[in-house]
Amino acid sequence: MTKNMNTNKNARHYLEFKDFSRDEYDYLFERMRIIKEKFKRYEPYLPLHDRTLAMVFEKASTRTRVSFEAGMYQMGGSAINLTTGDSQLGRAEPVEDTARVISRMVDIVMIRTYEQAKIKRFAEYSRVPVINGLTNEYHPCQILADIFTYIEQRGSIAGKKIAWIGDSNNVCNTWLQAAEVLGFHMHVSTPPGYPVEPERAGLSGNANYTVFANPVDACKGVDLVTTDVWTSMGFEAENEARKKAFAGWCVNREMMAAAKADALFMHCLPAHRGEEVEAEVIDGLQSVVWDEAENRLHAQKALLEFLLLGRVD
Repeated sequence: MTKNMNTNKNARHYLEFKDFSRDEYDYLFERMRIIKEKFKRYEPYLPLHDRTLAMVFEKASTRTRVSFEAGMYQMGGSAINLTTGDSQLGRAEPVEDTARVISRMVDIVMIRTYEQAKIKRFAEYSRVPVINGLTNEYHPCQILADIFTYIEQRGSIAGKKIAWIGDSNNVCNTWLQAAEVLGFHMHVSTPPGYPVEPERAGLSGNANYTVFANPVDACKGVDLVTTDVWTSMGFEAENEARKKAFAGWCVNREMMAAAKADALFMHCLPAHRGEEVEAEVIDGLQSVVWDEAENRLHAQKALLEFLLLGRVD
């Protein structure tokens, strides 16, 4: 097949966590382990030689950009960074036209933007795979790395209990989707006025999560406690109101004490110590946030490999 001439029907996208099956995730987590081991041994692994990734950022990024760009280079490919300021996306070119053009020049696209509808429109007109680097609704790449981190530390996540404390945001939505796909249970505690929205989260039902009014109760007996900032990008105007509403949802030592003795703590970063998490928790012995952040690299590499090459031996 001529390079980059595949049709949209053949392009596999990763826009939500539920886009992959449980079997495919089992494969991906094993690939992450293998790819990470190669990285740690300084063993060259260049399966994406002569492949190009276009990264489109409408929202700022640290971990997403570094993990995708470094990952692509480490696997033998190249990466192009685009923002709304240096592309036609910032000059009102239709998303459909941008997708048609970019996908004729590169092999895969990662987009970090606001509305999920925009990335869905881009994918519809793209000839190549499109990855959701973050939208207001979902953050599948983050949860991919988070679950791999849990597997590294504690084994299979199937059947486990995870507490989400804080905002019912894109990361929360994606954890909820992951619970349905991988078979674990979420304990969700959010302040009044910030409930889980099942339709927005893309859920098929409520069998895999339970809502708790009290965040301490949500943490009782869980295997993992996780949270995120109270004010996500795009909601800055609500910051002061959110600080007041979320004051009782700071993950603290009492919440961690309610969890299992060997429970882990995760945060997708950046973190605000003293707001959504106490310093003693995020910097404590149960925290795996730095492993979690590093694993973004290995998760992105496995994802890129899978979308471009399919299953490899």
